[in-house]
Amino acid sequence: MKQFKRLSHSLYECKYHIVFCPKYRHRIFKDDIVEYTRQQIYQLCKQKELVEVLELNIKPDHIHLVMDIPPKYSVSEIMGFLKGKLALRLFQKYEHLGRKYWGRHLWSRGYFVSTIGLDEDKIRKYVKWQEQNDKESESHQGELF
Repeated sequence: MKQFKRLSHSLYECKYHIVFCPKYRHRIFKDDIVEYTRQQIYQLCKQKELVEVLELNIKPDHIHLVMDIPPKYSVSEIMGFLKGKLALRLFQKYEHLGRKYWGRHLWSRGYFVSTIGLDEDKIRKYVKWQEQNDKESESHQGELF
């Protein structure tokens, strides 16, 4: 069985596939910008407790992330933090991006997110098994009285 993570009052597995891109899908992730962006994403995610980057793929015009985000954070909170801080750092290090993105708006407005959960078939079987198990327990409880 998979190892779940713990918070003080919850047991969880919250994995997300996230895609976000620069405005107008400009192909800005080339050469050393790719490696700098990769380092900064890992570094920024370490600043948030228990947030973990499981996979990262940077294409010239978008970024794919598979992240483990604990339930104490919302996905929108993490994405706001990540996109905001990453934009500031990229504009600071690569001044030519500021000319392309006047107004210092680097990212497209939204992002794509999809949950990565447990296998649906396994969950359905578990729920059915649980129901059968409860019925068996009730029948044994009835024998006690």
